[in-house]
Amino acid sequence: MNNTLVLVAGLLSLPAYAADHYTIDSSHTWPMFEVSHLGYSTQRGRFDKTSGEIMLDIAAKKGSVELTIEADSIDMGFQKWDDHMKSPDFFNVQLHPVIRFVSDKLLFEGDKVVGAEGRFTLLGTTRPLTLTVSNFRCATHPMLRKMHCGADISARIQRTQFGMAKYVPLISDEVKLMVPIEATMD
Repeated sequence: MNNTLVLVAGLLSLPAYAADHYTIDSSHTWPMFEVSHLGYSTQRGRFDKTSGEIMLDIAAKKGSVELTIEADSIDMGFQKWDDHMKSPDFFNVQLHPVIRFVSDKLLFEGDKVVGAEGRFTLLGTTRPLTLTVSNFRCATHPMLRKMHCGADISARIQRTQFGMAKYVPLISDEVKLMVPIEATMD
């Protein structure tokens, strides 16, 4: 076979970019939210069960994220409130068991991820969402001895855009999302 053809065939078989695969560490990734409650206080909740993966190629400034949140894992601090938040008034977990963010566009400043543009699905409605990423860091995990990345993620949504309108405006339409996230290279 001609050397040029071998070279061209080899180049065509390379992936678009060689990304490292990371699995989200569910024991250190707890999506949280906060919302104004009747104008008196800021109430917070979190979700205790997450999964997902991250593809990351820092050299090429490319990557992707898929984060899945089990809506039934909501934790507001006591069972009666958890049950109300799981009801059709809010997260309707029987009909919509997962909340998901998917992105194939990471935003970089130098070698640091500073954002992600993607799609957020809540209550069966998917809308565009841009996340802000701060404190991004990758290094060898001191106990796992594997490459490990972490960051703090934040965004704001209008819950009515996803069909969650109960008690608006008494309970704010605007919801702040905060996610400490960690992931380990496979």
